[in-house]
Amino acid sequence: MDRKHRRSKAALGINLVSMMDIFTILVFFLLVNSSDGELLPSHKSVRLPESVSEQQPRQTVVIMISPDNVMLDGQVVTSVDRLLHRDGSTSPLLRAALVRTLNAARAGQHGATPVRMEATIMGDREIPYQLLKKVMATVTRAGYQRLSLAVLQKPQEGG
Repeated sequence: MDRKHRRSKAALGINLVSMMDIFTILVFFLLVNSSDGELLPSHKSVRLPESVSEQQPRQTVVIMISPDNVMLDGQVVTSVDRLLHRDGSTSPLLRAALVRTLNAARAGQHGATPVRMEATIMGDREIPYQLLKKVMATVTRAGYQRLSLAVLQKPQEGG
């Protein structure tokens, strides 16, 4: 009976090699499946259109167009109704806010190369084209060299 007790005591222990293998696999899985896209601010009232483009967006100023408001980096600039019913091809309120953002970026620039400001428009898929056209014209008149439209990436069919 003494021999039996000695054998059962010696068998106790944790196999650390197997546990380390599992954690290594878990770390590799998390590294491979981590997201490499830019996280844009979202709003529950904005439903983006879909696209099959492979190119990832760059870090930019975000103009969000919901069914009710036009926002610049999360701050409401003007209402959609006000922008649609205003005469002219641009919005003075949005342009002033964009110029302030551009000037702040230029004031904080480091180096001799000028700041190339880019803007991304996140527009609800149901907004009228006339509204999108006014916002795009305002962005270009405010001095932004590059303009992008945010979309949801959908998988390519048949590929």
